[in-house]
Amino acid sequence: MNTHMEAYYQKRSDIYNHVRNASTYEKIAYSFLMACFTGIAAQIVIPLSWTPVPITLQSFAVMTAGIVLGRKYGVLSMILYCLLGLVIPWYSGMTGGLSVLMGATGGYFLGFIICAYFVGSISDKFPKSRKFIGMTGTLLIANFAAIYIPGLATLYLTMSSQGVSLSLSQLLMMGLVPFIFGDILKVLASSTFSKLVMPKEE
Repeated sequence: MNTHMEAYYQKRSDIYNHVRNASTYEKIAYSFLMACFTGIAAQIVIPLSWTPVPITLQSFAVMTAGIVLGRKYGVLSMILYCLLGLVIPWYSGMTGGLSVLMGATGGYFLGFIICAYFVGSISDKFPKSRKFIGMTGTLLIANFAAIYIPGLATLYLTMSSQGVSLSLSQLLMMGLVPFIFGDILKVLASSTFSKLVMPKEE
């Protein structure tokens, strides 16, 4: 049993080192693949009638990008996702274009980049944070602060520019409350991924 566990730990360390020590071109390719994964996750969508913000699996992909690729290339993957979405309809619900990126949900796209940066920074600097409990705490902050603060701010400003004045409770019901339970599940899934796949020592 110990031999099997040692082989497992060695294998995941080898994979991690291969990704982190890959050439620049390989890392860019990994970033592109993670951007594609985010685009796929964005198609698993549940629209809500009272808000332009849908329920999707995007944030799971975003957090995973930070965990796997680290700060620099996790951020690059989200920048690629946002920029390529201007020409590829892979935002939620097979949408794309500048109108979506700069629209009511635009702040969430910015939040994706910030989230990947935050998660990648913690994962890179503190290997032990990749354990389940540590990563869960990191991801809760990243998800509910890094993504939702710019997301809610942009949603409020966009609605205001359209002549709709939202109270705080209305804003939260449109841009945060319906997503809390699902986001907690995505955080737990990402933390489990980190625990199983990522080495805890450099």
